[in-house]
Parts: sequence; C-alpha cells; structure tokens
Amino acid sequence: MPTTSSPAKKLFDTVLFREIWEAMKVTFRHMFHRPMTFEYPREKRTIPDTHRGALALLRYDDGQERCVGCDLCEAACPSHCIKVISEEDKTRPLQRYAKEFYIDITKCVFCGYCVEACPVNALAMTKLYEYSTPDKRTLLFDKARLYEIGERYLEDGKRYLYAHNQEKEGEESRAYRYQFPVPVQKTPNA
Repeated sequence: MPTTSSPAKKLFDTVLFREIWEAMKVTFRHMFHRPMTFEYPREKRTIPDTHRGALALLRYDDGQERCVGCDLCEAACPSHCIKVISEEDKTRPLQRYAKEFYIDITKCVFCGYCVEACPVNALAMTKLYEYSTPDKRTLLFDKARLYEIGERYLEDGKRYLYAHNQEKEGEESRAYRYQFPVPVQKTPNA
C-alpha cells in the first residue's frame, strides 16, 4: 500500500526546506575531503612510460640516423599527418634515408600506429605534452625539430619502446639494427 503524506507533513517539509537540507548533506560530506586537484604549473603529474606525447626521431648510439625512409609510418597514420620524402643514399647503394620528414602535430591523434609500424624503431613517443604556442605553424615539426626532441627526451623515447615491447635493452637491440645482408658497391663504368 503506497503511503501518502498528509497535507500537514507537506507544509512542514516545504517550510523547513527539507529537500534542500537533504541535498546539502552531500555537500557537507565532501567539504572535509582532501582536494584532488593539481596546481598545474607548479606541480607536475607523474607520467607513465606508456604515455603518448610528442613524437621524436631517434638515432643509434653512434649518432647515425635510424630512419631508413621506408614510409611505413606515413602509411600507418590514420590522420595522414606524417609526410616522408625518402631518397637513395649516394655513398651506400640500395640504402635509403629520409631526406625530409614532417609531422603536423595539430592533426596527430597520438595513436602510436606510426611507432608500431616502424621496422627500425626510429620513431618514439615522449612524455612531452607542453608545446602550446600562439602560432599554429610552429606545430609542424620537421626532421631537425624531431631529432632535437629525440635527443632531449631520449630516455623517455627508449622507455616507451621498452614498455611496448618494441625494443629490448642491451646487446639484443644491437642485433636488431637494420642491415642489408650483403654490402653492395657500385662499380664505376669503364
């Protein structure tokens, strides 16, 4: 049997604003909790190694470029924000390198597909997320800027690759380095 409230109880609840007091209980309960917000510019959040921040191009330990200009990152990118122009290396026949490399960060969705597609682990995600600018054109990263980010955030890039099981630490990673099976030399036409 449903209970119906009497007109006197309705009047009493209306005069005492009982609904408002019931709602204020939640407010009073949460008033004494510790705040959970960060004071952003002063306090930095601890970012995990798997964070997908700005992209970076990496080099080998001896300073040689890892990128072989295969364009697989460009093909894997769902937002089409990567542009790679590759060229054959004149000193080493049958070997290519990325002559130009561009990433438009304003279009990037930070999915990590380009990093997964790279056969030589030349691309890595870093923990860099603070690159706001008043000029949108500065967010078109070229090859020089990507290598600069890679050198500055090298440890973050390596930790990202290790966390995603794309590169192993130690001597095993050196064996993974991209090499042609047989060195080919151009013979001068006589």
